[in-house]
Amino acid sequence: MNKKKVINDPVYGFVTIPNDFLFDLIEHPYFQRLRRIRQLGMAELVYPGALHTRFHHALGAMHLMGEVISSLKSKGHEISDDECQAAQAAILLHDIGHGPFSHVLEHTLFDHVPHEQISLLLMQELNRQFSGKLDLAIRMFSGQYERRFFHQLISSQLDIDRLDYLNRDCFFTGVTEGSIGSERIIKMMDVFDNSLVVEQKGVYSIENFLTSRRLMYWQVYLHKTSICAETMLVQIIRRARELCRSGATVYATPALELFMQDEVTVEEFTSHTRYLDAFTQLDDFDLWGAVKQWAHHPDKILRNLSRMLLERKLFKISLSNQPIDASVINLLRRELRGKTGVTETDLPYLLVEGSTTNAAYVASGKQNICILTKDRRVVDIAEASDLPTIQALSKIVRKYYVCWAKTVSLQL
Repeated sequence: MNKKKVINDPVYGFVTIPNDFLFDLIEHPYFQRLRRIRQLGMAELVYPGALHTRFHHALGAMHLMGEVISSLKSKGHEISDDECQAAQAAILLHDIGHGPFSHVLEHTLFDHVPHEQISLLLMQELNRQFSGKLDLAIRMFSGQYERRFFHQLISSQLDIDRLDYLNRDCFFTGVTEGSIGSERIIKMMDVFDNSLVVEQKGVYSIENFLTSRRLMYWQVYLHKTSICAETMLVQIIRRARELCRSGATVYATPALELFMQDEVTVEEFTSHTRYLDAFTQLDDFDLWGAVKQWAHHPDKILRNLSRMLLERKLFKISLSNQPIDASVINLLRRELRGKTGVTETDLPYLLVEGSTTNAAYVASGKQNICILTKDRRVVDIAEASDLPTIQALSKIVRKYYVCWAKTVSLQL
């Protein structure tokens, strides 16, 4: 069987799967599950074209990793075939631990289990199945390989993950402001003192990259309508779990039911194989199928929230640069109780406070974006750039919000 396949990718054109091992990883059920995990969660309710999946993103990232390695080798850096394969395998599998709706349910369906931790556990299981062929990839992924620029290419503030998802999400949402020159950035990448750097003539491309990332967060990833939809989904899961644990009959697929009933922590994932096995059977369709069933559940809260989400009758939202005043929250509570008759106990399902943050670049982080000057000095992008916007992009912006059911109409 010819395993050197060519895939027609809408963003990059023709993408080649370079060897049999990477083809076998792609064919594995763990990876095929990513076809059923949307890349942008609930963003399709804002941007109808945002239907691409984690599968698309992982293939694109694998392609870009190959491009970066070819560019670095052309600059005289010695990279073996084994390192090239390991780096592509690591970036191919970097998101394999994403659950349904990507980031939305990481802290709801699971007990604060980050997807990176599940990705590592799944990579270790794949390594067992492939007789140790992922040893080097796992070392790169976890930052244990001595050539640390490989880990920086997989996970940093200028990694292959971000280069792909910004362009891909921009393409499928139609938000052209988020477009970045990934090809130019890749050509400007270099290695100095075993660390990833960018040549000085690539500074403007990095400035555009950071600006685009900030715009994409506010226009797509943290769009107010997406926040509303994600908040509703979280409340639906919370209600269903509460009912399930109180003994009520709540429809769920076997994989979903396990996580509905149990509090699953990182320790449980590590020590009990049934949780990792169930996770590999879980995808967006489990949740949508359950929500469709819950729209007919006897419980009013679960039934109404499920129907509202299915029919896109989303919560209202008010965003503010300051914490929402307590008097406003109390007024909303009184009106919601008066118009819906909901009890004080059930009110938090219909009225949710929260906050969200966005920082395009964290200058104090361990994985700074470093510029290699013409006189061979390494400086931070904030120092190398002559634009004051880089300092502004380094500022963490926090916005506060309150979401409530549409039965209440109130100007904040």
